[in-house]
Amino acid sequence: MAKRIDNSLTPSLLAMVPLAAEPIFHVGNFPVTNSMINAWIATGFFVLVAIVAARRKTLVPRGVHNVIEMVIETLLAQAEKVTGSREKAKAFFPLVATIFLFVLVSNWMGQLPGTGSFGIYELVHGEVELVPLLRPATSDLNMTLAIAGLSILYTHLTGLLSVGPIAHISKFFNLRGVFLSLKKGPMAIMVACIEFFVGLIEVVGEFAKTLSLALRLFGNIFAGEVLIGVMMGLFSFILPIPFIFLEVLVGIIQATVFAMLVLAFLVMATTKPTHDTEHAGVAS
Repeated sequence: MAKRIDNSLTPSLLAMVPLAAEPIFHVGNFPVTNSMINAWIATGFFVLVAIVAARRKTLVPRGVHNVIEMVIETLLAQAEKVTGSREKAKAFFPLVATIFLFVLVSNWMGQLPGTGSFGIYELVHGEVELVPLLRPATSDLNMTLAIAGLSILYTHLTGLLSVGPIAHISKFFNLRGVFLSLKKGPMAIMVACIEFFVGLIEVVGEFAKTLSLALRLFGNIFAGEVLIGVMMGLFSFILPIPFIFLEVLVGIIQATVFAMLVLAFLVMATTKPTHDTEHAGVAS
């Protein structure tokens, strides 16, 4: 397909942002999209930071090591506020900090010059369309769903290891509570049955958590891309600047919300069900 620049391209067309990430090239049958390229660049950035941080380590940090230490201490302190425990904060820190930093950098990469605007023009269905070479990774629903899905899966694995398989599964399928209530009378049976059906609702809630995390992040970053595109289409100079600063703020807010929600879910997963405590109190 021929690629060309059409001088009749209108500002409204420039402002269009496709919902799905566009493939730039293929490796066999596997499409490599522009959002995937941005994710690789973000990953490469963190690899570079890790290499720099691992070199010339001294007892008294200097230069970039000071910045890295400050970031780690700040994030760890915020995690401790949510968990209420230094031990839990340290245990959950690698995952939560990685999510926060990756999402933050991916969000902010959308504001770099050329992201979303530098690319190739293609004639598609009789219309000229810009295919940008770079697109924020978090403006791709596939990426946000993958991060959210893996995060929720990790919370369940952590819960299984922390409170034990029976206690964790009982949060969703409280059959043990139903059997134990048979010895305590009709009221206890009724409460156990209610807890059982509430647990089934919690199963649906786990899928809702995944969709909520993914759609919230995707919707905010994608909407920002559309907004910047519209402003650039109306007037390319001065006018988009306030909206760019707004998107920088939105980027850090969304990264914080995503990471803090995952951290809260981890805390919930490592807390024993309340009905287990009640049964233990009755037994004693």
